[in-house]
Parts: sequence; structure tokens; C-alpha cells
Amino acid sequence: MKKIVFILTAAIFTLYSCESETASTPTTGSATEAKASKGGQEAIVDDVSAPDIVKLAVANEDLSTLVKAVQAADLTTSLSNAGPFTVFAPLNSAFDKLPDGVLADLMKPENVNQLDDVLRHHTYVGVINPDQFKDGQILGMVDGKSITIKMVDGKPTVNGTANIVASVTAANGIVHVVDQVILAE
Repeated sequence: MKKIVFILTAAIFTLYSCESETASTPTTGSATEAKASKGGQEAIVDDVSAPDIVKLAVANEDLSTLVKAVQAADLTTSLSNAGPFTVFAPLNSAFDKLPDGVLADLMKPENVNQLDDVLRHHTYVGVINPDQFKDGQILGMVDGKSITIKMVDGKPTVNGTANIVASVTAANGIVHVVDQVILAE
């Protein structure tokens, strides 16, 4: 008798588990599934978690030029991944300070490698919070070159020229908004 009760209980549990799993599984063709199949990590729809670096940039109109450059260089997935990353994100006005034609030239498909290098020079693997910046601190960037943090009037700058105007924590790191494009020296 105990054997029959055990088997019956196991059968009911298995049947209930299958029904619960089926009910919670999204149907083929759902909006989330369709969207996720068109991209990497950046395509996942999640309105609950903190936004990643790319989603923060997309949400800020003052970073729209950077977003277009990241898309043109095909770095959207990379910067949406787990990280952690520290990104020095130039404002649109920072790109406007570049000599005439430089940005347009970088955005051409045949110059994607140069654009990629410029953007990688703005990315550090790891998180450097604003209170961790020190005068003379050298950071090795993703492009293999370095930047130097210099304290000017008590505030951190990149290479002594690019001012950090804001810092925002992301799910996969931190974004330091800067007022200049940081070019490799």
C-alpha cells in the first residue's frame, strides 16, 4: 500500500511540475524571444534590473553620437556583457570639438578598425569609482594603451584635459561622462 501511495504521489508531482513548466514557458514567437534573437546581451528586455552601460548611453540624448559610434564599430554586445567596465563616455559636444571631418571619416565602414581603436581607448576592464581616482594613476585601456588620471583643482581629469562631468553606475560597471574625446597619445 505504501508503494502505491508513493508512486501515486510521485506521478501527481511529476504531472504538476510539467504543467507549471509549460505554463511559465513563453510561446514561440513572443516579443521577447523575437527581440533577443536579433542581438546579443543588449537585446534582452529587462525593465526590472539596473541598465547596463549601453542602455544608460542610449537613454541619454547627450551621448547619442557615442551610441552611433558604438553601433558602427559593432561594440554594442561587448559593452552590454557582464563586464565589469569603466567607460569614459564623451558627450556629443566632445565629438563636436574634433577637427572637421574626423568623426565622419571614422564612421565610414572602411575605417571601422580606427573607430574601434578610439572607442576601446575609452574603456577599462574593471570598475574605478570616482573616489578611487588618484593623481598620476595610470589605467591600461582595452586598446592596449594607457590613460593617466590627473587631479586638477581637486577633480579628476583624463590626461589632464578631459573633465569628468558626471559618473553613473551601471549594472555592468560605471560610466564617467567626459567633455572631450580621449585620443591615444
